[in-house]
Amino acid sequence: MPMTQSRIDQISLVTITSVDQDRSIAFYVDKLGFEKRTDVPFGDQYRWVEVYPPSGTAGIALAPPPSGREPSPAMTGITLTTDDIDATHEHLRSAGVDVDDEVARMGDPIPPMFWFRDPDGHTLLIVEQS
Repeated sequence: MPMTQSRIDQISLVTITSVDQDRSIAFYVDKLGFEKRTDVPFGDQYRWVEVYPPSGTAGIALAPPPSGREPSPAMTGITLTTDDIDATHEHLRSAGVDVDDEVARMGDPIPPMFWFRDPDGHTLLIVEQS
């Protein structure tokens, strides 16, 4: 059987659960510098919220947990980039973000990096992109 092209051409959004969407918006916008591009009601009691890095085309949807399910912190697999890992680490630390104590430096070809946690305990990674 011949392979067909899926026609998938980019990652648009990743979704993480947010117990308190307003708190999450404040974190991603005020502390990380993201832009809130979508904040609309959906269903009877929910909001759909999307935040993006200022020049990013892929965003993070901050979604309430599914009904009847308790959210738990997750290792999201989300990797963000910066052009100055040390300045970013210090900025986030001074802003009160739960960051790793130090930037990890493993040597080429692995870029310097550190992990941080959002208000719901979800873990994200920041790497220096040259």
